[in-house]
Amino acid sequence: MTTARIDDVAETLVIAGTGQRPATATLVGPRARVEARVSGGGKTWKATFALQASRWGGPSLPLPAGAYELRIADVDLDALRIDPVVLRGVRVAVTGSAVRIAPPIDPVYETAEGRSTLEERYVAQSGGTENAVFFESFYGRSVGCNPRAIDRELAARAPGVRRYWSVVDLSVEVPDGAIAVVEGSPQWWHARGAARLLVVNDWLRRRFARKPGQKVVQTWHGTPLKRLALHRPGFDPRRMAAVVKESRRWDVLLAQNTYSERILRKAYAFFGRPIWVEGYPRNDALITGDAAAIRKDLGIEPEERVLLYAPTWRDDRAEMVDFVDAERLAREANAVVLVRGHSRTLEQGRDRAGARVIDVTGYPETARLLLAADALITDYSSVMFDFSVTGKPMYFLVPDLDHYRGQLRGFYFDLAERAPGPLVHTQEELAAALEDPEHEAAFAERYTAWRRQFNSRDDGRAAERVVDRILDLGFVTP
Repeated sequence: MTTARIDDVAETLVIAGTGQRPATATLVGPRARVEARVSGGGKTWKATFALQASRWGGPSLPLPAGAYELRIADVDLDALRIDPVVLRGVRVAVTGSAVRIAPPIDPVYETAEGRSTLEERYVAQSGGTENAVFFESFYGRSVGCNPRAIDRELAARAPGVRRYWSVVDLSVEVPDGAIAVVEGSPQWWHARGAARLLVVNDWLRRRFARKPGQKVVQTWHGTPLKRLALHRPGFDPRRMAAVVKESRRWDVLLAQNTYSERILRKAYAFFGRPIWVEGYPRNDALITGDAAAIRKDLGIEPEERVLLYAPTWRDDRAEMVDFVDAERLAREANAVVLVRGHSRTLEQGRDRAGARVIDVTGYPETARLLLAADALITDYSSVMFDFSVTGKPMYFLVPDLDHYRGQLRGFYFDLAERAPGPLVHTQEELAAALEDPEHEAAFAERYTAWRRQFNSRDDGRAAERVVDRILDLGFVTP
């Protein structure tokens, strides 16, 4: 007989059984894996699973939300049942070998009535009066990008400002001194309404009701190659209306460069309001960061070659593209391969694995990975405009170039004519390009022109300039 229970004090899942003790017991999810502590012997045994994990050398945090599988060899798990239990860090339910981890929100707030009640309470809240900033990056899936860099600068210069971070669950680590609020929880709605300033890098999801005096700084999350918003292919009146409605919520928009300023203003019909062209705060780390320390945190030796594969997402698929056999690439290039999926593919699929392959899709700050890498392999991702700050080589793996450019999104300029690195269509072509000793010299002129246009303000002080503006305008008080 096998049983399951939750230890709500230790926040563990305990599976107990009779008979021979299993050699191993594992809880496997898309972005986390927990090995149980197996004890006992003789007539009974017990497998205790911590519902927390540490990643990237950080603190032990609750497991990411998602579907997990219990793997205990030669043990019948079919009869296991635990109705949803809300703990401090997670909500857990068990059905046979299937374990569902969710954010620690009372299920009543996830019903239609519960959500409506919280929204109505938020709308009625006076709000906008707390000397606080509500930060959100990529819909709470990570704590990074431009909001993270602004948080870091603001915390150093205005320590009296309260800092809330919107997160999808408590597996997302927030900066020291900040307060994590889980999206959709009563605390999240209250913080979003109370803060004087919202700093976000994507659309404001769920219902939004601006409070008196409340300001919204939209940092956005990349210089665009692919067409955005009103510029996307096809005429869709609902999309156009949604774009205009969203952009009217923003008081300020950040742009990495004047090229982005022109595109973003038109793509989002952002007229009559300021765009701050200050470089990207997230790229300050590419000037001031310590690559050796990041490599050490990732377990990479100083002398190893590091390739970062970071493709963008596709509108016609949920998971990350699989154009690269990462383990084969690591072997043929004699390198460590970092695989970085897009934020929109974070909740789908599983981490890539293999010899000398590190899946860094869940790593909080892309800029730190760019700093650690010796070369970037991408496609149409805006990461190309960030990595060029480093001056290190780039390679563009674009087997679906015609489809992406002609049908999915379209481009603002011809990548083949201006890319500061070779466009390749197969892994074999990529391998040859990586070993080409003439690569950097061949693209030196293009690279210089690229950096002149796109990186003139990425000087390591962008966050400082943005926070200067925030404080000078009185969005929050030091």
